[in-house]
Amino acid sequence: MRLDKLLADRGYGTRKEIKKLLQKNSAIINGVPTKDGSAKVVVDDRVEFLGDVISCESMIYYLFHKPAGCVCANEDALHPTIFHYIPNPRNQLFSVGRLDIDTEGLLLITNDGVLAHNLLSPRHHVDKVYYARLDHAITEADIQAFQAGLDIGDDTNTMPADLSPANEAGDEIYVTIKEGRYHQVKRMFEARGNAVCYLKRMSMGPFVLDDTLPAGSYRPLTPEEMELLSDYTNQSEES
Repeated sequence: MRLDKLLADRGYGTRKEIKKLLQKNSAIINGVPTKDGSAKVVVDDRVEFLGDVISCESMIYYLFHKPAGCVCANEDALHPTIFHYIPNPRNQLFSVGRLDIDTEGLLLITNDGVLAHNLLSPRHHVDKVYYARLDHAITEADIQAFQAGLDIGDDTNTMPADLSPANEAGDEIYVTIKEGRYHQVKRMFEARGNAVCYLKRMSMGPFVLDDTLPAGSYRPLTPEEMELLSDYTNQSEES
């Protein structure tokens, strides 16, 4: 593959933009600087550009229905990992964000670091929707508190979150957050004197958990889902 195509595929700009970037900032291929966009790279090459190490692997995108009981890591001495369910040759794949060991639901699995960065960056405020079963029913005051932002013990309150009942009793809910703080959903309910008994992520940005995909299963993204990727792989840090 040509160097300029690799960089374009990874979201660094158009071919024309990359040509200009290369004139100002050399890429480094296997330790050798180059400004030549037509330089050829292969899978085993080490490519560095603008301080990033660029994978030359073909881009892989899976939608995975994470079951409870596994962790979002390549290796773990105590628990099975998500890659117990997904082949991961050469440890090239990773999850876009993490879910707790007892949390189920949607994970994107990829080797595309640009996509992962843009979906997870706080600047982009990507919606993440969760379904939860709670110890007891929510109140209107809870809904308003979530919308206002909660003190969960961090330096700043959470961003506004949308909370709504999923059943008549009010002890099953949907919550939409725009961040990904450590144990965030559980800590938000703890701040309101409630507890999460079960948690499942239903969507992340435009990607929605497939109802036909059993827990522990994965599939490649559909052509329609692949089209959605460009909204995230082409975002700049200023967007």
